[in-house]
Amino acid sequence: MEADSRLEAFLRGVNTHDRGFDPASVIAVDDLPDGLVAVDDAGRVVSVNRAAERLTGVPRERAIGADVTDVLPLRDAEGRDWWKWLDPYGGLSIRSRQVELPLLLDRRELLVAARFVRSPARGGRVVRVVVTLRDAAARHRLERSRADLVSTVAHELRSPLTSVKGFTATLLAKWERFNDAQKLVMLQTVNADADRVTRLITELLDVSRIESGRLEIRRQVVDIPARARRIIAGRVAAGEPEDRFVLTVNEPLPETWLDQDKIDQILANLLENAVRHGRGKVTIVVEPVEWGVAVSVRDEGEGVAPELASRVFRQFWRGNGRRRGGTGLGLFIVKGLVEAHGGTIGVQRAPGGGAEFRFTVPTGAPDFA
Repeated sequence: MEADSRLEAFLRGVNTHDRGFDPASVIAVDDLPDGLVAVDDAGRVVSVNRAAERLTGVPRERAIGADVTDVLPLRDAEGRDWWKWLDPYGGLSIRSRQVELPLLLDRRELLVAARFVRSPARGGRVVRVVVTLRDAAARHRLERSRADLVSTVAHELRSPLTSVKGFTATLLAKWERFNDAQKLVMLQTVNADADRVTRLITELLDVSRIESGRLEIRRQVVDIPARARRIIAGRVAAGEPEDRFVLTVNEPLPETWLDQDKIDQILANLLENAVRHGRGKVTIVVEPVEWGVAVSVRDEGEGVAPELASRVFRQFWRGNGRRRGGTGLGLFIVKGLVEAHGGTIGVQRAPGGGAEFRFTVPTGAPDFA
């Protein structure tokens, strides 16, 4: 769809001189992010853009004027010649395009689509075939990411669900054999594991909304320091020592219109990350910046190596490659939530060592306010 729309906008200016292009047209072709090969009514290549040169390894000078089957000897997974079964100059006269398919070019997989440009008469002969090429590596990465997600979900769900099933079945079968204290321990375990499953499902829904662009932001005035105090109080109530957390607020802070639940989620995930992967005190600094409010969460652990900084916010990142619990989705979600607010986030070395995650959200009231 995306390649087709770009092609639609470009078709009018392609190959206006049949045997060559004016400089402006060549520049327009080379500006396209996908590979593009234009073929005339005799099957000769009349245009190759820079992206197509890179994908095929065939220089433009060698391709222009050559038969397209020699320049692009494309085959499907079963080894069939794509051009023979495509038959661009024959077949039904109502054909206008070939949908994108994965094809092989000298063992390299490409995503290939074609557009048939016909003479003005309805159902006229094909005067030009325009082929778009895309590297299939991006699709493979997406498929691997989805496979990793399924694998992670299966792994993370198996343990709590096994526990819930085991304790529930035991209580149902042998209720009278246990005293109240034993029953309480079992029920508390079941409750904790049910919460774990709920958190995982919530994370997966967040990932889905972030990737599909369907994340909704419900803005209201949010007191960021107050939300940070609330998150810290929750950690302390859960058993963390109170003196492990330090909150510093540099006032005056401008008014911020944010989604309160998502700000809570951002702060909670960053504190969880600092507690789990860091050591020593966890310091939260809230301060005004030129265009908004910045929040820094610092720990005193090993920090994040510079070469890993670009990977931290990817899915399934788990602290310098060591599995320390969790799904590895927390920081990916944090980045998505911050960017949904129009903000930015990064990681660097904290002033006293350790890691510092710093995000900035913009100020200003929305139109409805």
